[in-house]
Amino acid sequence: MEVPATGNTRVLIKVNVDVTGKHMVNSNFEDLYISVRQKEMRVLTDAQLIWLPDTAASAIYHKEWRVRKQSLERLVAYLSKKNKPLEILEIGCGNGWLAAKLSEDQRTHVIGLDINRVDINQAERVFRRKNLEFICGQFKPGMFKEIKFDIILFAASIQYFPSLNKILADALTCLARNGEIHIIDSPFYKSNEVQNAALRTENYYKDLGYPQMASYYFHHTLINLQQFNYKVLMRPVNLLNRFKIRPFYWIMINHGQLC
Repeated sequence: MEVPATGNTRVLIKVNVDVTGKHMVNSNFEDLYISVRQKEMRVLTDAQLIWLPDTAASAIYHKEWRVRKQSLERLVAYLSKKNKPLEILEIGCGNGWLAAKLSEDQRTHVIGLDINRVDINQAERVFRRKNLEFICGQFKPGMFKEIKFDIILFAASIQYFPSLNKILADALTCLARNGEIHIIDSPFYKSNEVQNAALRTENYYKDLGYPQMASYYFHHTLINLQQFNYKVLMRPVNLLNRFKIRPFYWIMINHGQLC
């Protein structure tokens, strides 16, 4: 699936990136996050990773990956309609499977960014394309000196940022003209749901044996997005409930939508 692209592939020019912020990353979170994922049996082998989002029907998170595959297909269809080369940044790319999938369009240049060295090492090992690179570091404004992005993507990652206003405002500074921020595969809650959701999260991580992880997981509401005058590209539908997984919004923000 992941082979060096040929033909009219855009040649990747390594961007000069200021990643000094990676030394400011909370190493406790990195260690804790990997420990939790191991306990949840979410850490995959290289052989399993290369096939994502496809998994065996018997896989423990098969239903979850079916939902994420649908998200991928919708996103790819949306991006293909732009019919032009795209600069894409995925913030919180994890093991890199989604960034790798997006890089299958040889016109794109994709950067996956994550603070977790274990995930980034695996991504670099498994996925090799001329138009794809991975960076271990903490996102901050101005870290990309020579590039502006058409698409900045948060996929199943926005819940790990305590302030939506800050992370989205920072991301907007890295957008090209007419660029877009997309948020997918993360839950958003109604205001009256947040307290109970936080309690469920605390109980979940306590039962798992890692109660401290709850302090790194944040329950955002659509109200938190109001200053950005966001656009909902897809609303949760009851159809997904058959998977017994909380349905996700697909949210887009661009410069023109900032209030």
